Amino acid sequence: MTATEFTTLIQRAERVLAQLEAWLPPAPPEIDWSAHAFRWRKRGSRGWLDAVRHIATIDLQDLQHIERQKATIDRNTLQFIDKKPANNVLMTGARGTGKSSLVKAMLAAYGDRGLRLIEVDKSDLGDLADIVEMVAARPERFIVFCDDLSFEEGEAGYKALKSVLDGSVSASGDNVLIYATSNRRHLMPEYMSENLQAKHQPDGEIHPGETVEEKISLSERFGLWLSFYPFKQDDYLDIVYHWLRELGCPEAQIEPSRTEALQWTIERGSRSGRVAYQFARDWAARHV
Repeated sequence: MTATEFTTLIQRAERVLAQLEAWLPPAPPEIDWSAHAFRWRKRGSRGWLDAVRHIATIDLQDLQHIERQKATIDRNTLQFIDKKPANNVLMTGARGTGKSSLVKAMLAAYGDRGLRLIEVDKSDLGDLADIVEMVAARPERFIVFCDDLSFEEGEAGYKALKSVLDGSVSASGDNVLIYATSNRRHLMPEYMSENLQAKHQPDGEIHPGETVEEKISLSERFGLWLSFYPFKQDDYLDIVYHWLRELGCPEAQIEPSRTEALQWTIERGSRSGRVAYQFARDWAARHV
């Protein structure tokens, strides 16, 4: 091969490589371990922890009328930070009652003590084992946060989450916990037709259908269940008044907000902390 032919071959190879690089996804960025919160990102088959630069924080004292739930998750999180036994947590119940806010409040309270938060979308739960392995050697304590969790039939993330919680051959790592929120207690829909699978034997023993057992088994793998309920009217108004004070509304403008605050709940069809906060922002903007 002559020098000219060799040069031509090299040039063609470089053009082919350039075309291949255009189709290949770029390498994931380096992980910024100094961050307190991360999101699991995917590009093609590659995933990485993307640092969250602007974290939505909330203080524990801002969460009103869920004292039992606050005390339980605070105790569990402190045990986890202190490297004591702690449980994965499933928070279920009425929407807007502080489930997700409690997790953010834990990060705000204990981020300086090494607590870290990793937010994972339901569609990426199949990567949980990779996430656990990625942080296994880190000194920080990681909460994997799955918000608004529920599954439909056949979703792959269901099996992956179940294996990481309890049941996989590999350990989930002592520096990782899973905190999940859901409006559905058993995380999967249940149908009346499933009752037909129950078999009544002559000895009186009842064998539920295996489908029902499969659906219940995931939620049972969470060591702690915290239930959240709609607020009573007086509790809702307490939360409204709290946020009005936090937003700088003068005391003379707080009590007159009562009627409009109650009308707001009728229009929204819900009495919750989220609705109270939204009303307080609207009222404060008009009266401060």
